[in-house]
Amino acid sequence: MRKISLSLFFSLFLNSLFFLSAQDYPLLIGTSEGLDGLAWDGMRVHLWRGGNVRKIVRTDDYRVILTSEGVFISEDLVSDNIGQDLKEWEARNAGLPVKTIKVFEDGRKSFIKITQEIKDLEADGDTLVIAMKDTIYLSHNRGQTWQDLGTPYVLTNGIKAVAVARMPELVVFVSHSIYGVSYLLPNKGKWVELNTGLEKLETTNNPDEVSDIAVDAEDGRATVYASQSFRGRLYQLDWTRKRWTQIWSDGKGFCPTDSLDVSSDRGKGVSLRFTADGDVLQWSEGSVSQRADIRDFVKNIYQNLNIVPNCLLMSHSGLTINLSELWMVNNVMNPRQELAVGKKGLYLLIDKAVQDADFKQYLDIIDRAGLNLVVIDMKDDFGRLRWRTDNPALTAKGRVFNPIDIDGFLSAMKTRGVYTVARIVAFKDPELAQQDGGKFAVWDAETGKPWRGYFETKTEGGDVKRSISSEQWVDPYSETVWDYNTMVARELQDRGFDEIQFDYIRFPTDGDNLYQARYRWRDPGMDKDSAILSFLRHVRARVSAPISIDIYGANGWYRTGSRTGQEVELLAPYVDVICPMYYPSHFEQFFLAQSPAELRPYRIYFIGTGRNMVIARRQAVIRPWAQAFYLNVSYDRKFYNRDYVRRQVEGVNDAGAPGYTFWNTSGRYEDIL
Repeated sequence: MRKISLSLFFSLFLNSLFFLSAQDYPLLIGTSEGLDGLAWDGMRVHLWRGGNVRKIVRTDDYRVILTSEGVFISEDLVSDNIGQDLKEWEARNAGLPVKTIKVFEDGRKSFIKITQEIKDLEADGDTLVIAMKDTIYLSHNRGQTWQDLGTPYVLTNGIKAVAVARMPELVVFVSHSIYGVSYLLPNKGKWVELNTGLEKLETTNNPDEVSDIAVDAEDGRATVYASQSFRGRLYQLDWTRKRWTQIWSDGKGFCPTDSLDVSSDRGKGVSLRFTADGDVLQWSEGSVSQRADIRDFVKNIYQNLNIVPNCLLMSHSGLTINLSELWMVNNVMNPRQELAVGKKGLYLLIDKAVQDADFKQYLDIIDRAGLNLVVIDMKDDFGRLRWRTDNPALTAKGRVFNPIDIDGFLSAMKTRGVYTVARIVAFKDPELAQQDGGKFAVWDAETGKPWRGYFETKTEGGDVKRSISSEQWVDPYSETVWDYNTMVARELQDRGFDEIQFDYIRFPTDGDNLYQARYRWRDPGMDKDSAILSFLRHVRARVSAPISIDIYGANGWYRTGSRTGQEVELLAPYVDVICPMYYPSHFEQFFLAQSPAELRPYRIYFIGTGRNMVIARRQAVIRPWAQAFYLNVSYDRKFYNRDYVRRQVEGVNDAGAPGYTFWNTSGRYEDIL
């Protein structure tokens, strides 16, 4: 317990609004460590410890918290000693899916079983509903037992929010990152799409993601509201017509909103409070105003208690204020992120750094462009080690090839104040895939050999032509593969690189024969998400330098990683930098190409960078890869030039992410000058 001054914490907000009630805790705070209560006499009490608390739900008879360890409920609301309630918490996770994390220590593996991450939770009396990445669960007895309601989104994870309401029949609502909102009458039918009226992502047929769904159930009449994740929009549901009506728009193309908190007063009508980009806003009677009092109160919790609040529940007679996603208000970096932020640079082809004349040319480009970051291959796309190492454990699995003078390179960079990033290609590794008869390779179930992707096309004569990919993959489930890549990272950190970057930290995604790929190192209970997560946990425990990861642009744009294992929400806590590849040439050519079409690179990088920051909850620095190369696709043929590249940078800067890296595998960087 820790006692603190009420005047310090409540003078800015609580005392100006109401007299504190001598019932329950007037303030509950969820943090990365657990749940804290602040009693009416100023006593801070640790109520629950054991994980990250992201949401607090209040009912008349109990409290429920959404945590990294699952659902916990306290019915301990009857104590006569003020400040002693909510001490008893019970897990209500029986029957929910479990995620298996593999731990590899001293040559031995063990497993941690945790409840699969819960995306959202809501309550209506004794009824609870929770959303996992690809499934909805319902309980009618406060989580004692759970009913699997399935999902309307086949084979695609990405669920964001869930709600439950009596309309008057019980209805469950769910939103998905790509497909919008659906509803279900449990035991009475199938999921039904409910997207009419929602604003769409431009140039697509998909509604932009709904971040939260809130229910006002005053007087037994349920009214449903929704917000959108990446734009300032609020909606009210017309249940009779099954359509949404927009009740507020900020008129901007991008503004994150989340955490709808609804309250109604017969004298004042309905109010909606919600978190926005750096602020707390309130909608009432058709207009939106700032709630600077709540915003400043959240900031003062961090400044005075030295904890970062994820969520809070403030209660007094007749009114509760319940907000989550408070990362939108407090943007706090760890020391590693502070080292990595604000870096702007280029990918330097390592063969250009081996020869002094070529190296000097790129030093000139770095100086002329005012860059302060270089990414260079140390374990390349062919699995080769590009520096001399004396570690036999590394040379046993990787081949040293045309090595760079690593000390000379780092000295030249540090003299110029250039931040150095060692790129490690993780799971695309032909060298390791061919060792020991393919022991570590992704396996082909039909050929009984290491898997290689291929594509088949028909010739004019009707014959089938097969093109075999040059890529060779090792098994992302293999703890031996993890350990090898981690040893590479450790040595490069110790040699003096400022940051370690993992590329191809994913599963293979291409090939007509992808269905034949098998993962022989996969342990029971593991999936793609848990494989990548387990690897990053392994690395994070052994590497103290900032860690960055490269991801597909789609995985930074949408809240899903079903094909690759790159689910940003899960990975962000274990890395310091995320580098999405938003190359305009790689999207559908019509995507965001509305008039004026030449602004498409700006739109992709401005919106995409902002989306990735939101999906990661700003737990990592977002440093996109910028396309500094021409690809022979329709949009590039018409628009690629220096302005094309410049507009990407402007988009990143305007999104509030001061950092980017130019990519060109040929080493041609005239377009960035």
